[in-house]
Amino acid sequence: MDRRPGVSVRLKLTLSYAGFLMIAGVLLLGAVWVFLLRYVPDRAMLKNPDDRPDGVFPIRSVLLDVFAPRAAAVLVFLLFFGLLGGWILAGRMLAPLTRITDATRTATKGSLSHRIRLPGRKDEFRELADAFDAMLARLEAHVAEQQRFAANASHELRTPLAVSKALLDVARADPDQDPGEVIDRLHAVNTRAIDLTEALLLLSHADQRSFTREHVDLSLLAEEAIETLLPLAEKRGVTFETSGDITPTLGSHALLLQLTTNLVHNAIVHNLPEQGTVWVDTGARPDTVVLTVENTGEKLTPQQASTLTERFQRGTERVHTDHAGVGLGLAIVKTITHAHDGTLTLTPRPDGGIRITVELPAAASGAG
Repeated sequence: MDRRPGVSVRLKLTLSYAGFLMIAGVLLLGAVWVFLLRYVPDRAMLKNPDDRPDGVFPIRSVLLDVFAPRAAAVLVFLLFFGLLGGWILAGRMLAPLTRITDATRTATKGSLSHRIRLPGRKDEFRELADAFDAMLARLEAHVAEQQRFAANASHELRTPLAVSKALLDVARADPDQDPGEVIDRLHAVNTRAIDLTEALLLLSHADQRSFTREHVDLSLLAEEAIETLLPLAEKRGVTFETSGDITPTLGSHALLLQLTTNLVHNAIVHNLPEQGTVWVDTGARPDTVVLTVENTGEKLTPQQASTLTERFQRGTERVHTDHAGVGLGLAIVKTITHAHDGTLTLTPRPDGGIRITVELPAAASGAG
């Protein structure tokens, strides 16, 4: 934003210091005049020489002639002292602000790794510097994540496009090939590309928090997700066990339904080949509501569990199943949870499988 040049803050502070000092000096000299010189007579008085052995009796005109030039000299000194001292003090006071400004200019040029790290005890400038450093750290991490995400997304989108091109090249080179098989394969590849694109759009929507918050009951969303995915569970031999209470919260109905559906779908797909189980539980705490989804399955280490919410992170099973997905299921869950000011916890089960807990702020009484 272009602005016209103006007076610097340091000069303004300097003039303010000098002005206040001059005002204080004038008030002090005025007080001397009012409370001292007012009692001095304005003309000579006749007295008996015997009353005072010697000395000169002062009169107001004489004292004023002596007082006025010295008062003017004092005011000139105070003005010079105020300007010089104010300039030095303002410079020292504004030095941290100069460092913050330099760091801001550095950041605007793309160098987000720079930190102010302002030394000294806590005050307003140091609080600002610490907040700015924290903002830069979060911004740097966000930019790095977005760059990594863009690179992964480009790679993931390039794969189905390359496969589609290869299928079309094969079909062109071999006119006698069954077109139905090519169409089926193209349909599968295209479906995966569409799923990936929709997942990317959903992530972007959740990241921006551009949604309207409304009253939502997680227990009803869990029931809806289970009903939707029940045919898939029956096909894979997975049974559900549900329990819980009413869990009112505020958020996007569509995003929270997507979160719940992703968790239940993930629990079904990454389960035992036969006779697997998925537990879905909802509960209310004093200030939060909790959705817990856990399943049977292969044993995971805490390190493996911590990577499952990374974008485009896939397990071995996920790649080799008909429900391979796009590697964004739990990443979407994590993003939606954070967009609703909640916490996501992944805990491996000792017997195999994983327990995923989503904790969101509870809706206030009467919210709707």
